[in-house]
Amino acid sequence: MAKVLSVTNLCKTYGDTVAVEGISFDVGRNEIVGLLGPNGAGKTTTINMILGVLEPTSGNIHIEGMSIAMHRPQALERTNFAAVYAQLPGNLTVYQNLRIFGLIYGVKNLSERISAVLKQFDLERFRNVKSGVLSSGEQTRLSLAKAMLNRPHLLLLDEPTASLDPATARDIRNNIRKFVSEGTGGVLWTSHNMYEVEDVCDRVLFLSHGKILLEGDPKRLPGEHGKSTLEELFITVAREPLALELG
Repeated sequence: MAKVLSVTNLCKTYGDTVAVEGISFDVGRNEIVGLLGPNGAGKTTTINMILGVLEPTSGNIHIEGMSIAMHRPQALERTNFAAVYAQLPGNLTVYQNLRIFGLIYGVKNLSERISAVLKQFDLERFRNVKSGVLSSGEQTRLSLAKAMLNRPHLLLLDEPTASLDPATARDIRNNIRKFVSEGTGGVLWTSHNMYEVEDVCDRVLFLSHGKILLEGDPKRLPGEHGKSTLEELFITVAREPLALELG
């Protein structure tokens, strides 16, 4: 199966407010797809629907060919997630957090797997430290370690490097690239850092007012729309989406 995620005609409304309006896209195996757009464009709403946190108003979501609506437990056990706003319980140690989530996900050989992700994300020295006293960057690395525990087929990352220094952010990007290139998974990645997006993503989707406005290779897309950089294109999407739509 070529696709780890398929989204078809996905909509989410709140009364008269349309948060997501009929979007369709895929994430393939060994692919990193950037979901981009200004605040309020519908990115986090889309991710929450894929996670099963929000119920779509209409449309379909399939993970590994399984419908979230029909086979939610089986679909979600192949998925994981990290975001700066979704911190792990601060009164538990790093190890305790990873163990609890490992049990939830049914991770085999859990102790060995925890040791592996602690090493992978440079958290070994914090093993018995309560996560609430970690720095924001350390907490982000812990969230990513949790997200990798079950070797997900679909990894959802919402601003994963927002609180990291440049060196650590580079290491995280390298870890994600390695995860994608060596396994069978795919990644849906949101970010406001266009330099990072261009460095990491194979393909990008620009959301504007709940619709997919543009899609393509992040290195070629700006030139296709008369812009010199991805950041310049992002600003245009944020400020003048109608001009792009008409173009």
